[in-house]
Amino acid sequence: MPRARLTPESVTEAAAALVDEVGFNQLSMSLLAERLGIKTPSLYKHVTSQADVAHRIAVIAMTELSDAIRDATQGRTASDALAAGSQAMRTYVREHPGRYAAGNAARPTGPDDPLIPAVQRVLASWSAMLHGYRLDPSQEVHAMRMLRSVLHGFATLEAAGGFQIDTSVDDSFTWMVSFIDHGLLALTTSRPSR
Repeated sequence: MPRARLTPESVTEAAAALVDEVGFNQLSMSLLAERLGIKTPSLYKHVTSQADVAHRIAVIAMTELSDAIRDATQGRTASDALAAGSQAMRTYVREHPGRYAAGNAARPTGPDDPLIPAVQRVLASWSAMLHGYRLDPSQEVHAMRMLRSVLHGFATLEAAGGFQIDTSVDDSFTWMVSFIDHGLLALTTSRPSR
């Protein structure tokens, strides 16, 4: 049976699946070529380098993550949006640890880099999660950084098997999201009325 014709997109999809299986740090052109059933030099007809492949995976990851959060929070607000969006991010990282790692490792290469709008979509998704709290605009960037840091830390530790204590990780996650919710609500209620 003849092999399907490769394209930059199909090579990237194969690489994204591969890093979810073996880990982002294990990505190599020879391993990817083996996965595709081709010789390593043949990859360079479709992508320019391993860095190019990693960057393409990052764009996929940020696009998929923003879509997952957006879909989970659709029609929800404040506490409900926070809980749903947080769970969507946790699930994405658990299911796609390699892609997620690629997304965190990538940096834009120029003004036309497709990574920029993909990352902006993730930021917009986090902003939408926080919208119902009606934070003071000066607080929003701090809240987004806190949310990213806490969710990233929990999700990557969980994906790496970092929680070994015999207590429900789901219960810990629910407790953490509730804690964040209470903190955000406290910020909202402590704002002076105008």
